[in-house]
Amino acid sequence: MINNEELELTILMPCLNEEETLETCIVKAKKYLVDSNINGEILIADNGSTDRSIAVAENNSVRVVHVKNKGYGSALMAGIQSASGKFIIMGDADDSYDFSQLDRFIDSLRTGNELVMGNRFKGGISPNAMPPLHKYIGNPILSFLGKLFFKIPCGDFHCGLRGFNRESILALNLHTTGMEFASEMVVRSSIAQLSIDEVPTTLSPDGRTRAPHLNTWRDGWRHLCFLLMYTPKWLFLYPAIMLFLFGLITTICLFGGPMTISDIEFADKTFYAGALSLLISVQCLSLGSIVRKYATEQNFLPSPKYNNLLNKITLENAAFFAFSVIIIGLTLSFWCFYKWAAVDFGELDSHYINRTMVLSLTLIACGIQSFCTAFVSGIISIKKTYL
Repeated sequence: MINNEELELTILMPCLNEEETLETCIVKAKKYLVDSNINGEILIADNGSTDRSIAVAENNSVRVVHVKNKGYGSALMAGIQSASGKFIIMGDADDSYDFSQLDRFIDSLRTGNELVMGNRFKGGISPNAMPPLHKYIGNPILSFLGKLFFKIPCGDFHCGLRGFNRESILALNLHTTGMEFASEMVVRSSIAQLSIDEVPTTLSPDGRTRAPHLNTWRDGWRHLCFLLMYTPKWLFLYPAIMLFLFGLITTICLFGGPMTISDIEFADKTFYAGALSLLISVQCLSLGSIVRKYATEQNFLPSPKYNNLLNKITLENAAFFAFSVIIIGLTLSFWCFYKWAAVDFGELDSHYINRTMVLSLTLIACGIQSFCTAFVSGIISIKKTYL
């Protein structure tokens, strides 16, 4: 091994109480570096082990970085920052991944790919290596959502064995600290248009006698939430469009009176549901636009297309639109009030006026929501200067 500046590969293992399997992983990784004639290092990112893990690493003459901040993401990020290699291949230290078989990863990285994901479903999953809930439900669903939301060409979104160009990943400024770090790396790489590849890899039962750190429901939920937070169009825009179309069609069709379809009558209650859908759709669209604006300003979701569109929606024209909607709603409300006054504020048995009043209140609420959104968006857009 020559000086650190010329290292090609760092094999990075996050570690938290892995004394049972850590030495096995280190021996396999060392064998790979020697057999492949790769100038590299093995780096253990210890996240506060209370067993003999650190002693095992030191006895095997590998470098250890001590990470005080708890969490899988914290350990990996500290390891990535401390790594000396141009490329990094990371994998769990539980002996479920074979560190002696990394040729596909390094070959792909050498061709210029910046993130190389392992695919356990293509490489082979040994019996009892993955819980059925993860194998048949969790991983396939989250991988499908990753492809759907971000067009990521990976069939195993959460494989823990992956390789990447160190500088490319550092430039993403990843910040999650838990298990969702694995998702953030892939999502942010896709958004930044890094070159992503996928290679088959195997998964074996881990060699530990203790329970794994992964919590199925908690960590699965955190992964799902992370995916949704990084795709405002699926979380806000598309539901808003569906609700708006339902509300618009319903209110237009039922404004003049009840309708009967296949012996089913749709009347006032359906009209009210349509009006409520319109209001919720505007709220979803408002929240979605604010989230997208903030994500764009913070460079979480850079997109010239959306940037140009959002920049055209200024505070002035958004406020003008909101006031217009409020005025229409107030006009309809005054008309209903006039009709009520015409009967000396007595009983007003008119479904038509009732629907008009509901629609007017819906428009007023939508206008107020849009007006508030315009100002929040304007605040987010204020350029900050630092002396």
